Amino acid sequence: YDKIGADYFWVDRKRLTPDKLAEVIQDPLNLLYVLYADGSPAGMAELDLRKEGVANIAYFGLMPEAIGRRLGYFFFYHTCANAWAHPIQRLTINTCTLDHPRALPLYQRLGFTAYAREERFVELL
Repeated sequence: YDKIGADYFWVDRKRLTPDKLAEVIQDPLNLLYVLYADGSPAGMAELDLRKEGVANIAYFGLMPEAIGRRLGYFFFYHTCANAWAHPIQRLTINTCTLDHPRALPLYQRLGFTAYAREERFVELL
């Protein structure tokens, strides 16, 4: 799934050692979902439940060829529903100005509201 997020500079995980990456993605409280369309992977979502009472959608994205096919709303809705099926009080997601321009409007359509804003610099690999 190297294509997902490539256009939006998802580089944080590339800085992890293979052991640390395996530790994160194999944690039983870190759930990975794959969206399939026409029998092929079309997107992925990572739901982090490691903080008690909180679910964080750590990653959510579509394959480039799946963008514009109206799959984002469907997949994001089900990602949120999967999160609320757990004993949580809060569901969060982070976005930034590098993300797809329709990301924030999608999150807001499904009830998310901005609660913080920060400026940070990321070294792009």
